[in-house]
Amino acid sequence: MLRGIYTGASGMSAMQVKMDTVANNLANVDKTAFKEDVAIFKANPEVLIHRTRDDGVGWMPMGGFDISPLVGKLGTGSEVNEVYTRFDQGALKRTDRDQDIAINGDGFFVVQSQAGPRLTRSGSFILDRNGMLVTPDGFPLMGEKGPIQVNHNNYIVKTNGEVWINQAVGNDPKNFTSKDVNQWENPVLLDTLQIRTVDHPRHLDKTGQSFYNTTPESGDMRPVDQVKSPEILQGFLEASNVNIVTEMVNMIEVQRMYEANQKAIQSHDGMLGTLINQVLRV
Repeated sequence: MLRGIYTGASGMSAMQVKMDTVANNLANVDKTAFKEDVAIFKANPEVLIHRTRDDGVGWMPMGGFDISPLVGKLGTGSEVNEVYTRFDQGALKRTDRDQDIAINGDGFFVVQSQAGPRLTRSGSFILDRNGMLVTPDGFPLMGEKGPIQVNHNNYIVKTNGEVWINQAVGNDPKNFTSKDVNQWENPVLLDTLQIRTVDHPRHLDKTGQSFYNTTPESGDMRPVDQVKSPEILQGFLEASNVNIVTEMVNMIEVQRMYEANQKAIQSHDGMLGTLINQVLRV
């Protein structure tokens, strides 16, 4: 009877983790390039049930050979196996904003955070006062030669990640220009965006702000294979890969399963109370 209470409690604990995961996905559904988390569960070891008499001795039915016939298996609950991030491609939204860059395919941008290089799929960048392409929190976008420094309206990001500028204007932010005035009479290659990946993205560690850090299980950062080279799109942003309908259905299922485990605990508690207050007092 106590085992039933523990089984129900383990189910409630597992459903709480899944509810937290679903709630986090829904809360970030409009966040640029957010990748949904998925909770995976595993069953605890099952227990075999054998039929016995009241005195505990195995009962052998007519024609049987087993002194303690097997009745079946008894589940002992479940627990969280892992919560992993699903890196499926999100929808691409056109913004026509030069600082917005999206990756269509595998790979991550590299930004230099205070804790070191971090991977991200979020391409919503801004230009700071020094002409650096940075995240909204001020972390610079990295190219193969270092941080990307450009002049407003004087840079183009090609689909292979190359950043080109008009040398006649330069990349000094003080030399302001406009798209109408800039004639691109002397285009030169400034740098190439660092696009990196890992062997096992599923094991990347979420560090907040849409950043990911490598782990021993994910492997170190490495350049994307030429065969799988992604398409870099300037003026686009990647939406989250969270499906609202699916997450709402998951939330309803979790609530029902949580309530079912709760009722199981209440039922076992009631039977245990009856056993103590009525049967054992006789």
